[in-house]
Amino acid sequence: MADVVLDKICKTFGTEFHAIKDLSLTIRDGEFLILVGPSGCGKSTALRMIAGLEEISSGTLSIGGENVVDLSPKDRNIAMVFQSYALYPHMTVFDNIAFSMKLAGKSKDERTKRVNEIAKTLQLTKVLGSKPAELSGGQRQRVAMGRAMVREPAAFLMDEPLSNLDAKLRVQMRAEIVSLQRQLAVTTIYVTHDQTEALTMGDRVAVLKGGVLQQVDTPKILYSKPVNAFVAGFIGSPSMNLFQGRLEKGCVVLPTFSLPLSAEAFARSPGLTAFEGRTVLFGIRPEDLHDSKLASGAMHPTIPATVKSIEELGSEWIVHLNIDAVRVDSGDPDAVEELSSAANAVAKFEATSHARAGERIDVAIDVAKLHFFDPESHLAL
Repeated sequence: MADVVLDKICKTFGTEFHAIKDLSLTIRDGEFLILVGPSGCGKSTALRMIAGLEEISSGTLSIGGENVVDLSPKDRNIAMVFQSYALYPHMTVFDNIAFSMKLAGKSKDERTKRVNEIAKTLQLTKVLGSKPAELSGGQRQRVAMGRAMVREPAAFLMDEPLSNLDAKLRVQMRAEIVSLQRQLAVTTIYVTHDQTEALTMGDRVAVLKGGVLQQVDTPKILYSKPVNAFVAGFIGSPSMNLFQGRLEKGCVVLPTFSLPLSAEAFARSPGLTAFEGRTVLFGIRPEDLHDSKLASGAMHPTIPATVKSIEELGSEWIVHLNIDAVRVDSGDPDAVEELSSAANAVAKFEATSHARAGERIDVAIDVAKLHFFDPESHLAL
């Protein structure tokens, strides 16, 4: 077990493409850190640099206090779990798990003892004699975990290990991996594009965009206090609704209506007062939009909207709305969408709502929960 410290790590391909730019992160001993971001953001490249599978263009990397930039992967005392499992198809589960010990010259008795311990932990005892083709996806994933565990590494590196599993098994395996990591207390760096995995598994989450670290914090802080419009729009499912409006006399003014802001909204965004008379970006999470006819929406200001479609999920409804506002793309806050008939907002309504597709309704907004961003820097106010 060990700290993993990245200090201004860069990765350049050719002379112009910067896959990773000045990435500085400290993953504490025993911590479960998630690297998350859209496709092409550099998260897998960063993981491969830690593993030694990609050369570091500049910067330093230490594991357990030792600079490992010039060390080969086998000398870094790390274990990697891949998306594809990478199991040897001709070997049994036992032999797959024990393979690294065999290469290291460990005795048969020592291998047997260690593999049996790991198989018990991973609930693989009954399939030790089976080949990978005979196993379910979840079992194969656990074998890949076991092969990593047998080495007793300083750190686990996991590159989207659950992406090949079906939805139900992913939920089960998320819980199993988290439980296992807590039990082993091994420093773990986990790459995923799935924000649900990121928010439910990690002690901390690092959000990347274009090779640049945007924010690293606990899932709760990332969700409630995003540092910029990108993080606000990326974290959360469905994502935050982002719009642009004009701040005038304590209200956000939009094309056909205005939203009066509460004192709490200004307290949450202390930089907001400086934008009086100017355009500002603002965001609202789907769960903070309510059906005005229900108790949850009775005390909030309302805006008119047209219901475009409804996803009935049992305990809640995901309601797609069209409102008279210019929506901002969270991936590129400079890009705005003109008013159109397309659904430009998403809300989470209680299942007791009587909203119907095609209807014109009043949507209540909890203005105390609004997030505000500078339209030029995209930083939170």
